[in-house]
Amino acid sequence: MNPVIGLDISKEESHGQAFLDRGKPYRGTFHFEHTREGLEILLQVIRDVEHASGHRPTLILEATGHYQSPVVQFLEEHHYVFIVINPLISNRLRKSNLRKVKTDAADAYLLGELHYREEFEPFKKRGVQLLNLRYLTRQYEAFSKMCVQTKLQFQAVLDQVFPAYKGVFGAMYSSVSLRFLNEFPTSHSVLQTDTSTLKSKISTLLSSKRSRSEDWINERVQRLLDAAKANPFQQTMYSSHLINLKILITLILQYQEHLAELEQNIDALAKEIEEYDLIQSIPGIGPKIAATILSEIGEVDRFDHPKKLVAFAGIDPSVFASGKFTATRNRITKRGSRQLRYALVMAVQCGLIRSRNTRIKDFYDRKRAEGKPHKVALIACANKLVHWLYAILISKKSFRPA
Repeated sequence: MNPVIGLDISKEESHGQAFLDRGKPYRGTFHFEHTREGLEILLQVIRDVEHASGHRPTLILEATGHYQSPVVQFLEEHHYVFIVINPLISNRLRKSNLRKVKTDAADAYLLGELHYREEFEPFKKRGVQLLNLRYLTRQYEAFSKMCVQTKLQFQAVLDQVFPAYKGVFGAMYSSVSLRFLNEFPTSHSVLQTDTSTLKSKISTLLSSKRSRSEDWINERVQRLLDAAKANPFQQTMYSSHLINLKILITLILQYQEHLAELEQNIDALAKEIEEYDLIQSIPGIGPKIAATILSEIGEVDRFDHPKKLVAFAGIDPSVFASGKFTATRNRITKRGSRQLRYALVMAVQCGLIRSRNTRIKDFYDRKRAEGKPHKVALIACANKLVHWLYAILISKKSFRPA
């Protein structure tokens, strides 16, 4: 016998259907909540199926983001084999049925049937490490986007309070620059303070790791005084601007702190993975891009051909043909991991800068010479990069530049 249990995961609860073998459902659909008591119900069903079939059942479920986490962790703790599939696969089978039925119970039954129709790889233990890395890299991306939006809001407010401040410290969003502005947000507050106090304040805000010379501090104070005198808003009419400015400065500093912490954790976790250093041997792939690529690909042996990895990244061209018509302008499918697709394009762009990656630069130039637009050539390079990554991850050997 080949027992399997299909699980349809929902938020805080799930439905399941057990099979002893192909075409032999065991009992009816069962339901359990994502609590310790609910998961014990699942465990009892698994044991009943094991007793009835004489074999440990495999469990199959769809990828549902974080909703599946309690069930997956529970199965890991009890050492049960389980398979996580792409919802597109089960959706394809659902559409093949004549009857249009969409319920949790029907989905659980369908997942059980799907196991006997397709060949799936079970979830591997190292996947937990890669999932941790994926969660961290995606969180880093989310925080980065929020930080960028906050900086845009900050810039809009600063333009109405102290626009000339931008060139004072050079690095506008450095910790010293933001903290100083938090205490002296207007030209009036700067001009009302004596020079020695301003110098002392800058010196205090400088960290011990990045101490500056006296000349550097004097130059920044002079720039500050010049900016304050040239500022058209000596005193802002709207106190709300000052309130918003202080809030936005606090948010930016917090985002920078969180991003720095995430960066350290990502680097520490990624260094435990052998392939992390190997894929960085490709010019254009740095630590952040390498961590994102590794975490999004996961276990590379899930793909038995590099073209399948290309499809997973969503950079394969769509195909449309009907009768005598064949489309000539085919966009990429964009069906795979958005994060992986973005990381690949960024890696190509970094490789093209100052021709760091001569092999990718030659390939790009060849495509442009063929008349391909910039973005088409860029995606072609990303496709080529995926083939290189696949070869490196399979062979465990470094990239060989031309």
